[in-house]
Amino acid sequence: MARLLRPLIRGTTYTRLLHLWVPMLFVSVWLFIDMSKPWVPAVLLLPLGLIPAVRLGEGVQAQLLLTPGERGAPDAAITVAPSATWRDRLRTVVWLEARMALGVVAMGITVWLPVLAVDLARLSFGYVPDDNPLLPVSGSHWAYALLVPLPLIVLYTAVVGLGELITAIARRLLGPSAAERVAALEERTERLLERTRIARELHDSIGHALTVAVVQAGAARAAGDPAFTDRALGAIEDTGRAALEDLERVLGVLRESDRPASSRPTLAEADRLLESARASGAKVDAEVTGRLETVPGPVSREGYRILQESLTNVLRHAGAVPVRVRIAVEEQALSLEVRNPLTAEISGRGGSGLRGIRERAALLGGDARTGPDDGDWQVHAELPLR
Repeated sequence: MARLLRPLIRGTTYTRLLHLWVPMLFVSVWLFIDMSKPWVPAVLLLPLGLIPAVRLGEGVQAQLLLTPGERGAPDAAITVAPSATWRDRLRTVVWLEARMALGVVAMGITVWLPVLAVDLARLSFGYVPDDNPLLPVSGSHWAYALLVPLPLIVLYTAVVGLGELITAIARRLLGPSAAERVAALEERTERLLERTRIARELHDSIGHALTVAVVQAGAARAAGDPAFTDRALGAIEDTGRAALEDLERVLGVLRESDRPASSRPTLAEADRLLESARASGAKVDAEVTGRLETVPGPVSREGYRILQESLTNVLRHAGAVPVRVRIAVEEQALSLEVRNPLTAEISGRGGSGLRGIRERAALLGGDARTGPDDGDWQVHAELPLR
């Protein structure tokens, strides 16, 4: 019983009834003008529904009155946006007609069913109403008192049922179109890709800085040379500052969704990575062919991160070994290769860093190969320039 009566204490029941009553205000005004043509308001809704902004207004009303505060957030099944296509306009027209039709039903039952209950009670006391078309009786009787709850039960059921029905119709006719669902899906995908990119940025930047710092600190402690220790501490300081700058860039993306990607480092700053690796003890032989400043921004930024992760892996797994870096800006693609002697510490299985390199290349439509090659460990990436 408590479950059946629960809608009586829910505010949604009454806001939905109010939503059904609103169109009747316009119908009532028209009936004062010309009662002989009650169908005119329904005809006027046809051109009204074709106006794009009407869908926006109806969506706002539906969210406020049909699903107020449900699940703690606006109902995503009801769109708050103007009509973008003729299909949206036609759905809005159907919605307006359905809302008015159900509004007529709601107004009728909320007026006549309470009147019927009152007239049944009056009949039980001997008064015979002569102006109630729902009660064509000619005599009174005390037994009519037993029928008084029946119209109230029907009223309760009809109000709750009509509220559920109009809400279901709103979600169907005011819901997102196929194009809007695709746009929402693309937006969610973009957010996921952005979060993945940020995770890679943090992994590559902070991982590189920590690897350089660990290698430098270990080398300084083992060397026992004050001059070398000073150089190592200077390299750790420079690498830490660079890592803080990278961290600030990444956090800036989190703070400002519209922050331009151009604030991220590019291959034009590759010398910073090479010097950091040399300061860690690696013998870096670098060769750059072509003009790095002509490489498109997205390609240059991802190439920088691929180079950074490659050098980080060398320092982390192979230590201070000779490293050959080849960067070539060709007509159609950017070629980037990092090779170092294969050691026992290097695993051919790879990890998140190598996976990130392949993902970055694939994101640009390119290709990256990582693994043993002729006694060396190789990272070779081809990134298309167009």
